[in-house]
Amino acid sequence: MLSVDIEKLYPAAKTLVKAHAASRIHAKDATLYDFSADAQACAEKYMGWADLASQPQCSLDEVRAFADEAVASGIDTVILIGQGGSTQAPMTITKYNKQDKNRVSFKTLDSDSPVRVREMLTGCDPEKTLVIISSKSGSTIEPRMLLEAVRASFDKTLGENTVKHLVAVTDPGSDLEAQARAEGWCAVFPGEPTVGGRFSALSIFGLLPAALAGIDLDAFMAHAVEAEEACSEDAIDNPAINLAAFLYDNYLKGRNKFSFLTPKRGRVLGLWIEQLVAESLGKEGQGILPNIEIDSLLLTEDPGDRSIIMYQTKTDLWDESRNFEMSLAYIDNAIPRLNYRIDSVEELAEHFVMWEYAIAMCGYLMQVCPFDQPDVASAKAEVTEILKNGQPDPHFTEVFTESVDMGRVEVTFAPMFAGCEDLHETLYALLSSIQPGDFFALNAFLPFTGEGRREAIETIRHGVAESFNVVSCLEVGPRYLHSTGQLQKGGPNMGVYLILSADELKDIPLPEGAAAASLGDLAKAQAAGDLITLAKRGRRCVHLHLPDNSGVTLRLLAQVVEDVIADILTDRALAEAAAIAEDEELAEATAVVETAAASEAAVAGEFSDAAEDADAEGEVVEAPAETGAAAAEEADV
Repeated sequence: MLSVDIEKLYPAAKTLVKAHAASRIHAKDATLYDFSADAQACAEKYMGWADLASQPQCSLDEVRAFADEAVASGIDTVILIGQGGSTQAPMTITKYNKQDKNRVSFKTLDSDSPVRVREMLTGCDPEKTLVIISSKSGSTIEPRMLLEAVRASFDKTLGENTVKHLVAVTDPGSDLEAQARAEGWCAVFPGEPTVGGRFSALSIFGLLPAALAGIDLDAFMAHAVEAEEACSEDAIDNPAINLAAFLYDNYLKGRNKFSFLTPKRGRVLGLWIEQLVAESLGKEGQGILPNIEIDSLLLTEDPGDRSIIMYQTKTDLWDESRNFEMSLAYIDNAIPRLNYRIDSVEELAEHFVMWEYAIAMCGYLMQVCPFDQPDVASAKAEVTEILKNGQPDPHFTEVFTESVDMGRVEVTFAPMFAGCEDLHETLYALLSSIQPGDFFALNAFLPFTGEGRREAIETIRHGVAESFNVVSCLEVGPRYLHSTGQLQKGGPNMGVYLILSADELKDIPLPEGAAAASLGDLAKAQAAGDLITLAKRGRRCVHLHLPDNSGVTLRLLAQVVEDVIADILTDRALAEAAAIAEDEELAEATAVVETAAASEAAVAGEFSDAAEDADAEGEVVEAPAETGAAAAEEADV
């Protein structure tokens, strides 16, 4: 059962109990969000998630039967194509369970990268592969384009039988449902329209992948039911209330970010939490940023803008456990912390419920609607415009390396950086704008596999984090557009963004009539659209489109960034030294002036004393003379 190591009771917990927030959420009472007519109207449409554990919207028996039949027919690989909430919970469930042996190889495809797509397709046999396309609306551009690429590959082997390997998970009435039924796909599973994507972990979107992986759905849902009962109770020991109060009260104190610390196995849960928190609360100038990368040495002294949420997970490796414990050993105890533990994949269900209830309560406390994502839609509109009318011109291009010509980088930036004429100057302007309390995000539309790629990207992220002592996030495009992208655009203006994309050495073309000519073109349009949307909101952002995404090119870019950071730190050190010297000179000058003033005062004091003495002597001489004259006059008389 859910348990938490909590240091104290936070005041907002009493507020939530008094407002009956937990029971009202369970009852789907949208008036909880009556602080805004729009928020209440949105809540009326999207609170179906609140009782999914006790009232599943799909038949567990039917889902289990389909999964068992698929595996019995020889399916040994499942590829899930989707984006945002349709993939995050399945990825968490199946990757967490992988160490306990999924009964199929489960792969999640939510990347535009041709490198990633080829890697995934090369590792599977179409005859033994089931492809799930998950999209609530059925019209999200990434799943539609990825489906086209996968079908083109499968058709080479399966021909007309490709459709027998396709499964649709989508809301009733969507274009995807119509297509699947018209073409005779293997199966169509309807979603629940009142359940939003990021709250859909316990819906068919999460349960079908769980069943295919071989997870016991009855045990999984039993844990969820127990958590739902605990989290819907208006009590001070409600775990969701405690989590919501922890996040909100620390937010009020300026701790608008939290570091998510866990051993390797639990990090995939961080991806799900990241989307839920950032997309639900990051709007109307407010927001709480989850930082799921581990930079624990940056927390040896309390930076003042962070709290910590720590998850212990089951691991059979002593060294991994010890390594994680050592990473926590030097963290400042002044930083507020919550500690959780998960020992089985079934217990994930409890934490899905707890976090969903807690974030819904945070929305109530922060007075923002936790169920919409207005800035995600605005970014989509920009991408559609670019695909229709073509890429905008960059501000300039240049060969970005001195030692070797790796090709030209295209540089585009927000209006605040107008006047920058080369890459070094542009990156200097971007990174030097980072102030205490800000965060840095590397929004990368790049493959993370292959020699040197991930390492180079992490070099940039770590370099910024360590040099400026700020939260530094690595966001995978286009995934983040449906996750932290909402907070980046709708939350507080505390982010600094470096967007990366690259030409593809071997792009994957899409069929004639598709929204984009190729997957590479789609990724570049999304990166450009993200910059436009961020810039319109006054965010500090730069987009670099690289000549290719090879490991060596990314390493050279990392070197350029390192050089820029070194220059910034040197200039800051020189400026600080100059300021200290100026202060010292001022202090010396002040001391001289004060000494001179004191000397003048002393001299003036001496002259004043002498004058007073002289006046006093004059008075003594004159007085007797006057007395003698008077006496003579009297004698004459």
